[in-house]
Amino acid sequence: MPSRWKIWAWRLLLIAVLLVAWQIASEQSPLMKFLFGAPIAIANRLWIWWSSGTIYRHLGITLVETLLSFAIGCGLALVMGLWLALNHMLGAVLDPFIKAANSMPRLILAPIFAVWFGLGIWSKVALGVTLVFFVVFFNVYQGIKDVSPVLLANARMLGASRRQLIERVYIPSALTWVFSSLHVSVGMAFVGAVIGEYLGSAAGVGYLILQAEGTFDIDTVLAGIIMLTMFALILDSVITVVEDALLVWRPKPQN
Repeated sequence: MPSRWKIWAWRLLLIAVLLVAWQIASEQSPLMKFLFGAPIAIANRLWIWWSSGTIYRHLGITLVETLLSFAIGCGLALVMGLWLALNHMLGAVLDPFIKAANSMPRLILAPIFAVWFGLGIWSKVALGVTLVFFVVFFNVYQGIKDVSPVLLANARMLGASRRQLIERVYIPSALTWVFSSLHVSVGMAFVGAVIGEYLGSAAGVGYLILQAEGTFDIDTVLAGIIMLTMFALILDSVITVVEDALLVWRPKPQN
């Protein structure tokens, strides 16, 4: 396997080639610049936002909405997934209802949440929670279900109580499933926040993107998207650090 530094060098080279090709194409074709913007103009917009401080309030609101959606959605999913996986009768009864709720297009709930919670942050958080919850829930539920029966039998033979089984067997066995879902749910939390801001808000990065779309300012639209993507990657990196700290028993990939 190639070294980490070599992988990053190739990544940076690929990004540089794409940016140069994008900039050249935008300079050569007015239509390309209108449809896809230009990297230099996008970078200039980001610089103006950060140097003037105008982005701080909007970004802070979006990040608060995202983090609350992520934390509440993951917390509920962990509790519900563990509870239903360990209570087979209750899980069997609620299974079709949970699948029906998951199959519902959650974005159509955004106007309902706006009526229930108003146009503040909580309507965005509620939408984000519905997007995050099911991603994490089904991974937790399946992770608990897939615990080795042999491992459970051995733990019971050694006199493990139900609480000890949960703490020492079920949760550690499901952690890999849990963290794989957390990486996906980060993006879902951002989607919930931004879509909620689209439908009704007076601040937030989604609000800035919506305003820019109304004036066909593609550079500002892409600047907002890039900034959200960068913060999503930062949050994903934090999850990776926590994952590596908790799952120290996993074999490390060989270089």
